[in-house]
Amino acid sequence: MTGETQGDPMRAISLDEAVKLITGTFAEAAKRKLRPLTAVVLDAGGHVKVAMKQDGCALLRFEIAHGKAYAALSLGRSSRLVLQKAREKPIFMENLEKLADGPMFLEGGGQLIRDARGEVVGAVGVTGDVNEMDDLAAIAGIHAAGFRSDGDFGSADEIHAMNIKEDAQAPRG
Repeated sequence: MTGETQGDPMRAISLDEAVKLITGTFAEAAKRKLRPLTAVVLDAGGHVKVAMKQDGCALLRFEIAHGKAYAALSLGRSSRLVLQKAREKPIFMENLEKLADGPMFLEGGGQLIRDARGEVVGAVGVTGDVNEMDDLAAIAGIHAAGFRSDGDFGSADEIHAMNIKEDAQAPRG
């Protein structure tokens, strides 16, 4: 089977799934009457799988969305929590940004894409509206594509096993 090795399934997000994720993100944006969005889906290795920009988006939206998704992958948590980490440990984050092979944009709107077991298969970065709405649209897109977000793992054991730190201020989708 493609992507599987000796009982240890390695799952990659497909192009169709990535497009479905962004379509779901844009559907949520329409439902909520958000400003035009840009969304970028990265695979688990940090490579762009697909990017889409709605009509009317500002010039640097691709770079911002890419940076949000890359930041989430870099630390294994939503970009909102990466921003929190930057506030708590600025020297650590300054050094991390120097090590990073890709852009790091530290604002809400970057979410990890997880399979049913909680394994990270990629990340999505969404930008164009306020960070909270970017996050909600991203999470809706993740669900529309049949994946799970960090917020779907609600028990303390599941969160601890994946090293997810709860943030009372973060929206739960």
